[in-house]
Amino acid sequence: MTLDPRDRKAVALQLSREPRAIRAVAHRCGCGLPDVVETSPRLEDGTPFPTLYYLTCPRAASLIGTLESSGLMKQMTERLADDPELQAKYDAAAEDYIARRDAHGVLENVPAQGGMPTRVKCLHVLVAHALAAGEGVNPFGDEALALLEDWSRKGPCVDPDDPDALPHKKTRS
Repeated sequence: MTLDPRDRKAVALQLSREPRAIRAVAHRCGCGLPDVVETSPRLEDGTPFPTLYYLTCPRAASLIGTLESSGLMKQMTERLADDPELQAKYDAAAEDYIARRDAHGVLENVPAQGGMPTRVKCLHVLVAHALAAGEGVNPFGDEALALLEDWSRKGPCVDPDDPDALPHKKTRS
C-alpha cells in the first residue's frame, strides 16, 4: 500500500523522522492533515510493531500528555475494577483493536496496546484507536477526546507543501 507523498511528508514532519510501516492515514484532524496513521503489524525487517494506530500530530500528542500527567490513567484503571459494564466495553475495545491489527498480519501472543484490556497505560494509543475506529469503540479513548481542545484550531501543525521543510533526524536511544 502506498501513501500519498504529501501525507508521508506531513507525517515525517510531525514525527521529526521518517515514518515506519505506515499503511494508511486512519484519521485527519480539522486542518486536513493526518493525525493518526495505521501501521503494519511488522516493520520492513519483520520486527513486530503492535501499535496499529499511531498518533502523529504533535499538538494532539502534547494535549494527551498533559492528560496523562494529571493522573487520569490511574483513575480510569481504578474504575475498571468497580464497573463491570465499563470493563466489558474496554474488553470489546481490546478485541476490536486486535481484530483490526490481525487483519493485516497476526502477531501471536501480542496483546492490544495502551494497556487494554486490564489497565489504562497509554492514552495516546487509546485516543488514536478512538479516532480511527470512531466513537463508541474505545470508551477511554472517547473520554479522553471529550476532555481535549480542538488541536487543529490554530491551523496545521506542519506545512508539507513547504519545499524547504525537512524532518529533523532523531537518534534512537
